[in-house]
Amino acid sequence: MSVLPATSLSEKEEKLRELISGYQSVAVAYSGGVDSSYLSAICHSLLRDRARLVLADSPSIPRSEVADAVALANDRGWDLTVIQTNEFEKEEYLKNDERRCYFCKATLFKEMNAFAQTHQIKVLAYGAMADDDLDYRPGHQAAREYRVVAPLIEAGLGKEEIRELSRRLDLPTAGKASFACLSSRFPTGSRITPEKMGMVEAAEEVLREQGFHQFRARHHGDICRIEISMQDVAKLLDEAARNSVVERIRALGFRFVTLDLAGYKTGSVAAKP
Repeated sequence: MSVLPATSLSEKEEKLRELISGYQSVAVAYSGGVDSSYLSAICHSLLRDRARLVLADSPSIPRSEVADAVALANDRGWDLTVIQTNEFEKEEYLKNDERRCYFCKATLFKEMNAFAQTHQIKVLAYGAMADDDLDYRPGHQAAREYRVVAPLIEAGLGKEEIRELSRRLDLPTAGKASFACLSSRFPTGSRITPEKMGMVEAAEEVLREQGFHQFRARHHGDICRIEISMQDVAKLLDEAARNSVVERIRALGFRFVTLDLAGYKTGSVAAKP
């Protein structure tokens, strides 16, 4: 892995700090992932009680992720509020077309906007980072509509840079696997239900308990398609591990359990323009 010169990374970090120092107060969309955790750490260090974190809790977020995010915030002394979002009550979200992510983020930002107004918070921020510009991210549209700023993008910070800066702050999320909401495990156009979501969450918990780091359990009707990092393929194909994974995932209601030989890839079931 190539690493940018320290001066370049330091300049980006300084730009981020200048941006955030200019906020009178901020509410950060926090998930406990690599990017939002780093952004939360910087906001808290610079603004203290003028930095509030908002964690959106819904069936699309695994219970383990919520627990880890809350534990990290409590450990660091961050001011965290957990809110319930209602995207699962909206047909435009459940039908899972190419704009699902937009409706999800619009729901989140609407709730955050109400939170900010109640608590006289001036700025809404989220953890989109520079690498996201290379992908199709309809959530960005929702951010623009609700005037949610993306300081990591403004500072030009990409994922590996954020990981490095997180290590310098001794954040446990520095090496955390990339994560997206569980709705991203369904092919575009495949209707989402809480029951199916529960199957996916349970299947991924099986993979987590087996010690895999970066993975997805994609829902294709009665097929569970597993994506894991290529370096972990041999581990999964070990007879004992394979038999355990297959047996436990079949017990969730899947008829077939398959391994994608292309390995883990973000957005492999998403339709893109």
